[in-house]
Amino acid sequence: MEISPFYEKTVNCIHCKKNFSTLKVRTKSIKIEHTASDFQPVYTDNYVNALYYNVFVCQHCGFSFTEDFSKYFAPGVKEQINEKICSHWVPHSFSNERSILEAIQTYKLALFCATIKKEKFVITSGLALRLAWLYRSLKNNTQEQRFLKLARDHYMESYSTEDYAGTTMSSVRIVYMIAELSRRLGDYENATRFFSRVIESQRVGGEAKLVNMAKEQWELVRQERGKIAQ
Repeated sequence: MEISPFYEKTVNCIHCKKNFSTLKVRTKSIKIEHTASDFQPVYTDNYVNALYYNVFVCQHCGFSFTEDFSKYFAPGVKEQINEKICSHWVPHSFSNERSILEAIQTYKLALFCATIKKEKFVITSGLALRLAWLYRSLKNNTQEQRFLKLARDHYMESYSTEDYAGTTMSSVRIVYMIAELSRRLGDYENATRFFSRVIESQRVGGEAKLVNMAKEQWELVRQERGKIAQ
């Protein structure tokens, strides 16, 4: 008997505290063909796309979140969530296999919830970036650019407020993301400025892989700028 690439996980909603089930992809079923320069994983088999299952959507109250959300709710936030999300929620479940359009819906719900909850910019930028990746898979350039810009702007906020401290994101990685997303948005000024910062970080033992990637992308910026100047 063939084992399904998916397994069921019981999640406790951090807002209403009720349990619900969701699908996750088994680690050994995840096969990545390559990773894009903004870290988008391109899967060998799109049917088994782990990106589709990152967001937990509570079928009871509609609150949508990822493992990265903090369990802390500032005073008054729960009331806002009840008013803006739960009161409009028509109970339905995202516990089955998800299509790309359903995955997009879950990320938009999570981004809306994160904004009301005032999650860190490092969290909201990650959600926006993943939305850009999903739209890229659909070749919807307008929406991809829209969410790349939102991700880039939130990474800039995260960098200036240092709200990434204590997360898996390092300052060098945040700077690289600002640079690469700026390049993809055609904002070559910011791309050059922030790639230079990543490259400079090698003097203090910056992350070698990111430094090398930044050098490659900086060269790409030079070529792209040259084409525009012609």
